[in-house]
Amino acid sequence: MKQILQNLSNGETHVADIPAPKVRDGHVQIASTVSLVSSGTERMLVDFGRGSLVSKARQQPDKVRQALEKIGTDGLAATLDAVRSKLDQPLALGYCNVGRVLKAGEGCTAFSPGDRVVSNGKHAEVVVSPKNLCAKVPNAVSDEAASFTVIGAIALQGVRLAQPNLGETVAVLGLGLVGLLTVQLLRANGCRVLGLDFDPGRLALAKGFGAETIDLSATADPVQAALAFSQGRGMDAVLLTASTQSSDPVAQAAQMSRKRGRVVLVGVTGLELSRADFFEKELTFQVSCSYGPGRYDPAYEEKGQDYPVGFVRWTEQRNFEAVLDLMASGQIDVAPLVSHRHAIGQAADAYDVLVSGTPSLGILITYPDAHGTGPALNELLNRVVAFAEERSERTAAKGNTGFIGAGNYGGRVLISAFKEAGAGLRTIASSSGVSAVHYGKKFKFGHATSDAGEIFANDEIDTVCICSRHDSHKQYVVEALEARKSVFVEKPLCLTLAELDEIEATHRQYPDARLMVGYNRRFAPHVIAMKDLLSAEAAPKMLTITVNAGTIQSSHWTQDPAVGGGRIIGEGCHFIDLARHLIGFPITAHTAARLGSVGGAHPADNASITLQFGDGSLAVINYLANGHKSLPKERVEVFCAGKVLQLDNFRKLTGHGWKGLRSAKTWRQDKGQKNCVAAFMVSVWTGAAAPIPADELFEVARVTISAAEQLK
Repeated sequence: MKQILQNLSNGETHVADIPAPKVRDGHVQIASTVSLVSSGTERMLVDFGRGSLVSKARQQPDKVRQALEKIGTDGLAATLDAVRSKLDQPLALGYCNVGRVLKAGEGCTAFSPGDRVVSNGKHAEVVVSPKNLCAKVPNAVSDEAASFTVIGAIALQGVRLAQPNLGETVAVLGLGLVGLLTVQLLRANGCRVLGLDFDPGRLALAKGFGAETIDLSATADPVQAALAFSQGRGMDAVLLTASTQSSDPVAQAAQMSRKRGRVVLVGVTGLELSRADFFEKELTFQVSCSYGPGRYDPAYEEKGQDYPVGFVRWTEQRNFEAVLDLMASGQIDVAPLVSHRHAIGQAADAYDVLVSGTPSLGILITYPDAHGTGPALNELLNRVVAFAEERSERTAAKGNTGFIGAGNYGGRVLISAFKEAGAGLRTIASSSGVSAVHYGKKFKFGHATSDAGEIFANDEIDTVCICSRHDSHKQYVVEALEARKSVFVEKPLCLTLAELDEIEATHRQYPDARLMVGYNRRFAPHVIAMKDLLSAEAAPKMLTITVNAGTIQSSHWTQDPAVGGGRIIGEGCHFIDLARHLIGFPITAHTAARLGSVGGAHPADNASITLQFGDGSLAVINYLANGHKSLPKERVEVFCAGKVLQLDNFRKLTGHGWKGLRSAKTWRQDKGQKNCVAAFMVSVWTGAAAPIPADELFEVARVTISAAEQLK
């Protein structure tokens, strides 16, 4: 299928062949008929991409600060790699989609194949959207009109926050798509509306929708004009729907408001507020969040947990439905807002129009093959894309590798490590297909797919690397073992003890199966040196690992116990494995304690885990999120027989009392990822056992999951 992508590094917008996304539980698969280019958001993204690196830095000072902090802890080379990788990833554009339902996933009882629906899907021939971000289109509303629904919901949420009353005077600053829809919604609420903009064409449209207008290019003082419009009382409410870096609209909104008026920011403006303007009038200022309640809430959007209508009357989905009802009744008219139409194959022309300065409003992307059936539909739903470029080859009979997951870490680190190790890169899979195509082309895979099952069914592929989200690891590990393939799974192995039991049982059925978890730190050059020194000492050891992990928002997927497993399972397992490796004896007991009071949302963010080993050694792992970013992330210290080893952030190893070792430093951080993958691939080619014994993998997983349970 075809999909519009943008390159963030240079702003290039292009149409790519992408494998069709597979329907999932709680989601709806849709064949697109038309989608709307968001003239504000998408122009901003294109302009950002086409800007220089200096321009990008100026627009994102918070990201610059993060980069500088990373340079201080991880080094310049690692930071540059991370920045380049981020800018190299393609961005799927669009969020205003209309089409017909192809399949409804489990739990989507409100939708059936053939239903016309709107969604926040991308500009693509086939999209998969969460059920709470879809709404049925009434018969009286055309597909083209329905494509304005999401933009209409943005306007509607701003109007709801402004709380307009019949007969009130309301100003709308900025008459783009959102502004013109806002004008119509306010008129439907019985308000007297004043529209302000610089564009004569948009002012004419606003006037046609029943607003009085002010041409900002011709009016010396818009505040006085607004006061005159409100008969000297001041505006009851002002909605800012402009897109500008200037703070002038906010200042003007405050000055034209009446005492205790309401100002709602729907668009993007500068926010240098004058306290006096707001203080003296006791103005209310509020920022509107996109399409309404539920936005950016994973429980609502991804998991499909609706808010009770008695408590949250207007959610994102119900705002969609309200806009569609207003279109059906004729209270919203979007036909005058359509300025351009482009078929998906010529979509790059649409973005040239968007940034060229040519007058435009509603730019529609159409999908000529949306009504295909039979062979045409099968082609549209093809989940595999083959690349014309010469693919990566290996002459050996083994090592033909399939990748499941194409996220930032997999694409930036693991694929490169497998390629450097000499693996034959055959097929790469990702749920959306976009990142699979990007990394598939970049690293010369043979195919990209949106269906991991293609990898298990391919007899040519004998090795599987799993770097998808944590909740999928167990399923893919079991399927790969049952398919008699060598398995490398990025940590963690699984999330629960029940999952671990299933993996162990499957592994017992296939005792010759090669299973490896990406515990790369034990393969780091400095750790190899530490292990060599410690192996010569029989005395018990005291090991302390301090992890300055930093904070992660509670809404991040890694913090979700059902998806990411939390930070101890998701990342803390690395350090339990490192301790197990350095000591070299089984873990006989463990305890875990959290910092702070019982009942915290994510207690494992600040925790201490103590491990006891069969030789009497001890290890304490302090995993902390309450430190300062300037401190390097990881420190390992070992006290043994009157000697001390100290490893700082995998860059500097210092020895105290060790003959021949005072200090060893690498020019860049090396956590052993390449060595880890290389050791695994050697075992694949030679038929040797995996670099880490399976019993040790299971031991580390069991201790990690148990420690995480204790912390609850």
